[in-house]
Amino acid sequence: MGNQHIIAGVDSSTQSVKVVIRDAHTGQLIRQGRATHPEGTEVDPTLWKIALDEAIKAAGGLDDVKAISIAGQQHAMVALDSSGDVIRPAILWNDTRSAKEAEDLNREEGGNAQIARKVGSVLVASFTATKLRWLADNEPHNAARVASVALPHDWISWQLQGGKDFTKLFTDRSDASGTGYFDPTTSHYREDILRLALRHDSQLSPPRIVAPNEFGGTTTTGIPIAAGAGDNAGAALGIQAQPGDVIVSLGTSGTAFAVSETPTHDESGAVAGFADATGRFLPLVCTLNAARILDAACRILGKTHEEIGALALSAPAGANGLTLLPYFEGERTPNRPFATGVFAGMNLKNSNPEDIARAMIEGMLAGLVDAVDALTALGVSVNRILLIGGAAKNAAIPTIASALFGREVLVPPAGEYVADGAAKQAAWALLGEMPTWDLGNVVHHKSTSTPQVMDKYRTLRDNTTSW
Repeated sequence: MGNQHIIAGVDSSTQSVKVVIRDAHTGQLIRQGRATHPEGTEVDPTLWKIALDEAIKAAGGLDDVKAISIAGQQHAMVALDSSGDVIRPAILWNDTRSAKEAEDLNREEGGNAQIARKVGSVLVASFTATKLRWLADNEPHNAARVASVALPHDWISWQLQGGKDFTKLFTDRSDASGTGYFDPTTSHYREDILRLALRHDSQLSPPRIVAPNEFGGTTTTGIPIAAGAGDNAGAALGIQAQPGDVIVSLGTSGTAFAVSETPTHDESGAVAGFADATGRFLPLVCTLNAARILDAACRILGKTHEEIGALALSAPAGANGLTLLPYFEGERTPNRPFATGVFAGMNLKNSNPEDIARAMIEGMLAGLVDAVDALTALGVSVNRILLIGGAAKNAAIPTIASALFGREVLVPPAGEYVADGAAKQAAWALLGEMPTWDLGNVVHHKSTSTPQVMDKYRTLRDNTTSW
């Protein structure tokens, strides 16, 4: 193995940062490291860099690494002043304080159909533009200082170069397409929307867009830095998704996204019209409530994740009439930022650990069945469903998912697919061509379809009005 072909990929996610160091040609994992991020919906970005340094150290350092790329959580607003300093803590994607501002911006841009045409998506509280409008309306003294706005992966790539110099601040299409002021169809910023969001016409310097197979800069130690990506685009690249593949990812949020040759513009707001990390497009549906629903089940029942899965599999489909609407943190799709969770149909027969565990897993997954249906409604091709993310390792998840989707579900080996996608970007830029890596044993799950469970879930979803 020649040292000249060793590359690194980073996933700077909501909860932690992961670093994988691989062989560029084969993808063989050489070593890896990780570190945790603080909880909360706003974070001092310097903590991301501190955690990255810890993860790099845990991975054995970068002395032999010839290229690196950073993937990260989308949407978070890192507001920078003219000196390159962070103005205030970054507001993360899962912070719903800007829900009203999202409505305002959609209206000011001519309504849902117009904003979807301009930037591929109807704005919700997750998008960076809405957080900028919140800043303008609630912290105008800070908004007046904004000279540039970075996302987590942009900011970290910039810090690796030493920061401060805005000419070195870069991003890629996939992450920029989650800002709400970038058109993935033309690959250009909509600076009119950016200025509208901030309520001022000062000259702003958004990160330049780097092609997916190019380097955007060099670390202070001389390592080339590839374009990077938003986390979902990184995962699609890491899992080597092709057009016709739908990836359902169960992380802090739940996402269903597909690689598409053509852009989407969904005025209903269900599907975000993002770009991917290859030059294609990545229509995506995001729910706020995924793996943390399993965490809540563990707390409620006093069990481990594995025990929750075993309990769920011992209960019948439909949990003897118990249904969960899993809006524990509000919801993004459907757009109900101030919603709360609802258990319905509870009685003496189903008020037991088995049915509660089953209902919580079914409720979590049902929102993602709706997500895939929203993709197909836009004409997105669905040939395969691949299930990834930390929660996919739970034995109950793929079995129940297959029953709810009514089709086979494929589960690749557990891995850090976002970091792997970033590593593949670094390899692509270094080698001049995209490598193909062996994913290992992909397990196929096929369960008896349970449409009645989805019927009850949708009835609850459509008839609950407690928000």
